[in-house]
Amino acid sequence: MIAFTQYLVAYFLIKLPDFQIFENWRFAILVLSTVFIAAGGYVINDYFDVKIDQINKPDEVFVGRIIKRRFALLIHQIFSGIGVVLSVFLGWKILIINVLSVSILWFYASVFKKKPLVGNFIVASLTALSVSEIAIYLAPDQVIVHVYALFAFFINLMREIIKDIEDIKGDQMHGAKTLPIVLGIRKTKNVIYSLAALFICTVLILLFRIDNRNLWFCFSVLFLFLVFLVYRLILADRKKHFSDLSMLCKVILLLGVLSVVFI
Repeated sequence: MIAFTQYLVAYFLIKLPDFQIFENWRFAILVLSTVFIAAGGYVINDYFDVKIDQINKPDEVFVGRIIKRRFALLIHQIFSGIGVVLSVFLGWKILIINVLSVSILWFYASVFKKKPLVGNFIVASLTALSVSEIAIYLAPDQVIVHVYALFAFFINLMREIIKDIEDIKGDQMHGAKTLPIVLGIRKTKNVIYSLAALFICTVLILLFRIDNRNLWFCFSVLFLFLVFLVYRLILADRKKHFSDLSMLCKVILLLGVLSVVFI
């Protein structure tokens, strides 16, 4: 999904006339390095979350059951190392981004994931960064790319908070202090409503600056899906409801990614 998004953004949003996107080996390395770092992040997250996942998602636990924990740690180190080494060929900006990403993902999985909002913010920011770094590497003045990065940030932030509500039982049993544990589910929902409103207002301001008719249309459709998400969130009161909402966030993300084709 990350590789798919980065290629679509580069091909349809940046549109550099002399840049052959599918023939440029440096861009392929950029995508590959991002994918390896993300994969390493997923592995280290599973490494630290074994006990919580045994309660929240017992059928999806691999570390400690199918893969030994020491081997999972080794995979994380190899994947993250490959991601950082590859970024050496891409200049100092991408190298710094990747080194910081690896470090932040470690601290997220080991410490910040169990803190209210901080962990959610980290995941959402790194997701947005995987989009923004395309502009940073190819065309720093392309504001439209950062609009999509902002979209990815807000949708992922809301999804991460929804997942915390879904996983509240296992998180409570292992001493986590996520937002729904600290505030309660009702107040956490209010936070998500506020984020949705802030997202719409922020994107509208940027859309007025860019003045792209196709972009207006695409985000109008995405806003309708966001309104539907909020409506379903108001009614949600069971674990399955929040699981469905998390999936709906993924659908909105996918639609957002696909919409770049029409810009």
